[in-house]
Amino acid sequence: MKSKIKVLIVDDSAVVRQTLAEILNGDPDIEVIGVAADPYFAANKISHQVPDVITLDIEMPRMDGLTFLKKIMNQHPIPVVIISSLTDRATQTGIKALEYGAVDIITKPKLGTKEFIEESEMRIRDAVKAASHANLKRKPGSRRQIQEVNEKPIVHNHVRTAGIEVKPKLSADAILSKSSSGTSMLKTTEKVVAVGASTGGTEALRVFLEQLPSDCPGIVIVQHMPEQFTRSFAERLNQICNITVKEAENNDTVIRGRALIAPGNHHMLLKRSGARYYVEINDGPLVNRHRPSVDVLFRSTAKYAGSNAIGIIMTGMGDDGARGMLEMKEAGAFNIAQDEKSCVVYGMPKEAVRFGGVDEILPLNLISERVLKYQY
Repeated sequence: MKSKIKVLIVDDSAVVRQTLAEILNGDPDIEVIGVAADPYFAANKISHQVPDVITLDIEMPRMDGLTFLKKIMNQHPIPVVIISSLTDRATQTGIKALEYGAVDIITKPKLGTKEFIEESEMRIRDAVKAASHANLKRKPGSRRQIQEVNEKPIVHNHVRTAGIEVKPKLSADAILSKSSSGTSMLKTTEKVVAVGASTGGTEALRVFLEQLPSDCPGIVIVQHMPEQFTRSFAERLNQICNITVKEAENNDTVIRGRALIAPGNHHMLLKRSGARYYVEINDGPLVNRHRPSVDVLFRSTAKYAGSNAIGIIMTGMGDDGARGMLEMKEAGAFNIAQDEKSCVVYGMPKEAVRFGGVDEILPLNLISERVLKYQY
């Protein structure tokens, strides 16, 4: 029998701890083994039983989540999902948490908002599952020491928050119909690079974009991130890269030397008007349990760019992007998947390969070089 993913919840709010426990225990593959009001209580629980995943708030008494995260990653890395309220002040801290080794960042559920809680349930559970598969880079000499104890895990009622029934997983059809005939231009010298990433993608995108020259093809990116974080993420990349990086706005033109990152909680589609490529920002429903969705971007790229596109799918859990990448290949695009060894989670690239939409599988550090060679 498959063992459950053991989770420790660390948050100073008793209401949030209870809500997260109900959400996570409502999944048959997840078990909450404990909750802690601050990092000191969490450290004590970890000394008795090491969880597979930790959910961690940022702002807490006695020790903030960022300091605790650094200690975890330096001593014995455990996959951490940051679950925090997102404010302008906390956004920069959240980006720093990703740099320190957090696997993912998601927003706390807003109690009383049915749709938001429903979407949060799926996001939180998927994030924990993805984190449990994370390929963390351990420091030399670091190791986990798990001590078995004769104590029962904290038990919560296995109920769905507010009794909400999760809607079926939607495909890209919910946003854009699949093209029955080519609407893209004939092959030209100008290329558009469409990139999809999720868990571990913030670091993967940094490596990829830092290697590109200022005259590289225009790039459109979907990275699964919360609202507000994508702007800060884009601004940080813009400071360290040779190219311009910005959070996409509706009708932004895709041009050489610029990367557009889909804003959190919004889908992004590639469109074409004459010879001009531009992006459309869409507020439609979750696709593959994500908004933005890689499948939505890839389908629109297949429809409007066709053989003028290069597709890249990077580290991430699940199958978002796999079907869209196949559609891109069928439309004449050249597609690359990040290899398993360099992925934090080899989920999305693996599914894209399984669907048959990938032309080449490459280590992360070689993807930019291949893109530049292929454009000519």
